[in-house]
Amino acid sequence: MAGRIEDYALIGDMQTAALVCRDGTVDWLCLPRFDSHAIFAGLLGTEEHGFWRLGPAHAADAEPPTAARRTYRGDSLILESEWDTSRGTVRVTDFMPPRDGAPQLIRIVEGVSGRVPMRSALRMRFSYGRVVPWVHKHEGRTVAVAGPDSVWFDTDCETYGKALTTYSDFTVAPGDRIAFTISWEPSHKQPPPLPEPEQSLEATEDFWREWVEHCTYHGPYREAVIRSLITLKALTYAPTGGIVAAPTTSLPEDIGGVRNWDYRYTWLRDAAITLSSLLRTGYREEARAWREWLLRAVAGDPENLQIMYGIAGERELGEAELDWLPGYEDSGPVRVGNGAAHQLQLDVYGEVTEALHLAHMTGLSRNDYASLLQLKLIRYLEQHWDEPDEGIWEVRGPRRHFVHSKVMAWVAVDRTIKLIESGDADGPLEKWRELRDDIHRDVCEKGYDKERNTFTQSYGSKELDASLLLIPQMGFLPPDDKRVIGTIEAIQRELSTSDGFILRYPTTSGDENVDGLPGDEGAFLACSFWMADDLAMIGRVDEARKLFEKLLSLRNDLGLLAEEWDPRLKRQVGNFPQAFSHVPLIDTALRLTASGAYGG
Repeated sequence: MAGRIEDYALIGDMQTAALVCRDGTVDWLCLPRFDSHAIFAGLLGTEEHGFWRLGPAHAADAEPPTAARRTYRGDSLILESEWDTSRGTVRVTDFMPPRDGAPQLIRIVEGVSGRVPMRSALRMRFSYGRVVPWVHKHEGRTVAVAGPDSVWFDTDCETYGKALTTYSDFTVAPGDRIAFTISWEPSHKQPPPLPEPEQSLEATEDFWREWVEHCTYHGPYREAVIRSLITLKALTYAPTGGIVAAPTTSLPEDIGGVRNWDYRYTWLRDAAITLSSLLRTGYREEARAWREWLLRAVAGDPENLQIMYGIAGERELGEAELDWLPGYEDSGPVRVGNGAAHQLQLDVYGEVTEALHLAHMTGLSRNDYASLLQLKLIRYLEQHWDEPDEGIWEVRGPRRHFVHSKVMAWVAVDRTIKLIESGDADGPLEKWRELRDDIHRDVCEKGYDKERNTFTQSYGSKELDASLLLIPQMGFLPPDDKRVIGTIEAIQRELSTSDGFILRYPTTSGDENVDGLPGDEGAFLACSFWMADDLAMIGRVDEARKLFEKLLSLRNDLGLLAEEWDPRLKRQVGNFPQAFSHVPLIDTALRLTASGAYGG
C-alpha cells in the first residue's frame, strides 16, 4: 500500500520526477518525460505495478521501516534519508542529475555507524504497471526491455532475480558508499553510458546552489519561499520551458472518490502564475523560456487558445481510464490525459496577458510576436467575453457566466491598454477603454448581490466562489471598496472549514452537484493563501499572518504541499506537489514581508 501523500519526497531533473516514500520506496516515476508512461506506478496500485525499495533489510512479513530523519541537502533537490536500526545507522541519498543525456535516478547508500544489513528490491513494470519487461544481462549490466523502452540498472552489488523482481542484499559499515542507478534509453539505441554517481552528485549540488543564488527574496520566510521555488523549477520541463501543474496523475481530491485528474500538462493559468512568482523573485530566464513556449504552443491560432497543452506544446490530450490500476487508496478511476483541454475558460486570457504584462514591466527583452499575440487575444475577447464558460475550476456541468472569468477578461483588456499606452504596441485605444468599462459595469451589475454585499460565483447565483478573492489582487476594485470587504467576509463565513481554511466553492447546493461531479473535496490551499493576501490588503495583517503561518504548518517535513487539505482526515489530498499551492505561498510571503506583517 502506498504511503500518505505527505509521506513522499520529490526528486527530479527538470524533465521528469520521482516520488520517494519515507520507507525508501520509489512509488512513482515516468520516463523519459513527466507525461510518459510510469515504470513505477505503485502509488496508484500495489507493488505489482512497480516500485523500487532501498532501505534496511526487514522480515518478509513485516512493514518496511521508515526513515527516522530525512531532509534535502541544503537548498537542493537532493534527498537524504537516515534510518536508525539495532545494528547501526545508515543514510540513503536520492537524486536525479539535471541531464543532457539519458535520464538517471541515482541512489547512494552510506554507512554511518555499526553494520547495517540492507536490501534493494527493484520491480519495473512498464506502461503504468501493465507490462512486465524482459529483464536480462547485457555485458554485465542488467537491462529491462519492453517495446520502445529500456531501463538499465547499474550497481557494484551482486544482484539476483526472484518473483520477477531484482534484488541486492548487502551490508554497510561506516565509510562505505554503494551506488545504484537506473537509466532510461530507447530500446533500439545503444546502451547509455555507465553512470558516475559521485561526480553526478557533485554536479547536481552545484547546479542547485548556483540556481538558488539568483533568488532576490531575503525576507523572514526565505526557507519556505526557496523550497517552493525549487519545487516550481523542478516542475519545469527544461527542453521547452513548459511547466507542469504537478508530476502526478489521479491522486484524489476526495479519498475514495472520483475527483482524480492528470496534472502532468501545462495549464496556461498555472504556468502564468508560476511565471509571475519566478519573475518577482529574480528568475527571468525561466520567464523568457516560458514565453517562447507559449508562442510556439499558440502558434498562429490564438482564436483556438486551449487552456492547457502538452509540455512541448501538444494539443491533443485525450482522456482515458487505466482500469487495471485500482487507484490511490481505491480512489478510481485512474485517468491519463485530460478532457478539460478543450473547455472554454475565458479567465486564461487574463492570466496569460497578466504574465506577459509582468514580463514586460520587469524588463524582459521585447518580443514583437508576444505583443502581437496579446492584441489578437483581445480581439477574440471583444467577440466572446460575454459568453458563458466552464470557469477557473473546470466544472463539468453546464457553462455559466462566472464572475471570475469576466474579471480576468477585464484584466486582459486593462493590461493590453497599458501596453499600448506605454508605446510598445498599437491598437484601438479608445475602443478598448470602452470595452474595459463595459466589462467592469457588467460584472458590478450582474455579479454582485446587493442584499448580502458580496460578489457571487456566477451571474444570478447565490453561491460564493473563492476565486472572487482575486478581485482586489487583480486591481479590478480597490481593497477598501465595501464590495470587496463584503465579499472577503462572506467567503470567510460560508466557505471556511472548521480549522479556518477556504473551500473553492460549495460542491453541492440543495440536491444539485454544482460542478457536475459526485462527492466532495478538501480545502483548496491556493484559496486559503488568497484569503491571507486579501486580509493583509484590507489591513487585517495579524489575521493574515496567522492564517499564512497555519498554512505553512500543513507542509510536509520537506516543505511540500499537495493541492488540497482534507479537514476531516487532517491530511493532504490531490496531486503532489502542486504548483498552484506553492505559487501563492510565495506571493503571500512577499506581500506579508512588504507589509511587515510577520512575527519575530
